[in-house]
Amino acid sequence: MEVAIGAANWLVGKLLDKLSNDLVAAYVASSELGLNSEQINTKLKYMQGLLHAAQDRDVSSNPGLQSLLEDLSKKADEAEDALDELHYFMIQDQLDGTKEAASELGDGLHGHALHVRHAARSTVGNWLTCFSCSRTQDDDYVDATVVATNNPQEATSSDSGNDGGHVGKLKFDRVAMSNKIKSVIESIHSLCDPVSDLLNKIPNIDTSITMKRAPTGSVAAQDKLYGRRVIFEQTVSALTGSTYLGETLSVLPFVGPGGIGKTTFTQHLYNDKRVEDHFTVRVWVCVSTDFNVLNLTRQILRCIPASEKEEHSCTVETANLDQLQKSIVERLQSKRILIVLDDIWKCNSESDWNNLLAPFRKGQTMGSMVLVTTRFPSIAHMVRTTDLVELHGLEPNEFLEFFEACIFGHSKPRHYEEELIDVARDIARKLKGSPLAANTVG
Repeated sequence: MEVAIGAANWLVGKLLDKLSNDLVAAYVASSELGLNSEQINTKLKYMQGLLHAAQDRDVSSNPGLQSLLEDLSKKADEAEDALDELHYFMIQDQLDGTKEAASELGDGLHGHALHVRHAARSTVGNWLTCFSCSRTQDDDYVDATVVATNNPQEATSSDSGNDGGHVGKLKFDRVAMSNKIKSVIESIHSLCDPVSDLLNKIPNIDTSITMKRAPTGSVAAQDKLYGRRVIFEQTVSALTGSTYLGETLSVLPFVGPGGIGKTTFTQHLYNDKRVEDHFTVRVWVCVSTDFNVLNLTRQILRCIPASEKEEHSCTVETANLDQLQKSIVERLQSKRILIVLDDIWKCNSESDWNNLLAPFRKGQTMGSMVLVTTRFPSIAHMVRTTDLVELHGLEPNEFLEFFEACIFGHSKPRHYEEELIDVARDIARKLKGSPLAANTVG
């Protein structure tokens, strides 16, 4: 159930991102949906808040609530599909110089859109193919907003003489599109009240009793990091270059929904040879729901080699925080440390956070780092000293490769390309780039 809630929360975040697009927001505001884009944003944020609250409650014993949460997830998926479809037609407008999907937006905003026409032209062919292939014979209904035209004069073709397999141009139906968006928003709204009522009847999980979450370590389960190569290389360069050398200690958070791959991404960073060579000491601690300054300090100290001057070898077992912190300062003289605090679910206060980091800010060597992974933006913003890194789902091609690895390992079956790849692509598309979802299905 946690996977479904996390996936739904992530989808709502994607919807809010899409609605921040000026063209999409303007269409929504002009289509007589009964709600303006600001009201829709408010409803989606309310839904996001409900899903966030659900993560802090044990919903496993309430099948009715589970079903409603699954319905919310499906509606979020439908809403994303509708906005993707709307965005496609807006791109088509930009390419053709038409106003089919923007006829109510006004010339000024339409003119603002046309500056991306050249860039859009290079990708729309792929989009057409995707739209054409995504509608299978197993669909329960034909989408009323998309009509493939058989008129050759209305078909898109880069070269009508040589392109024997061009894809028909798709027509835009404003009424059907508006009705689709209105319907899914109303469905989301109708689900929010009963979900809220049921959640209020379930107490928060007592985090003093650690939730059943598997601890993590620095060793990655998968040898290969799928996707995210650009942000990975940028982060390695920042960690090992001059970016953070002006500070004694910097904190870089990675934030994203559960199952999006924050821990795996950080494991690969931690074990990169360039990072390993740059830091004298590296420490990995899984925090989860137990943010206890004394226990965390003790765990970190255990991973730092003792100095020759240290008098008491049993210092690490003491319950005296002051003694533990002094030992850390002693052991880290002239050493640059990398600390990973993985999967932070809570931090009671900024004071607790500063208390935990106090001994690491006394080092004589510049450039020490703390990497934090969390699903909660509020924690990421509290602890960061630099711009946080927000991780989203994998890109389609990267995700398909990962999904194939989850299913088949290193060896794909014979005739995979001819017989199974279309099925795999269809399933992968529905998983929306979530690595945890791919692992669960695979």
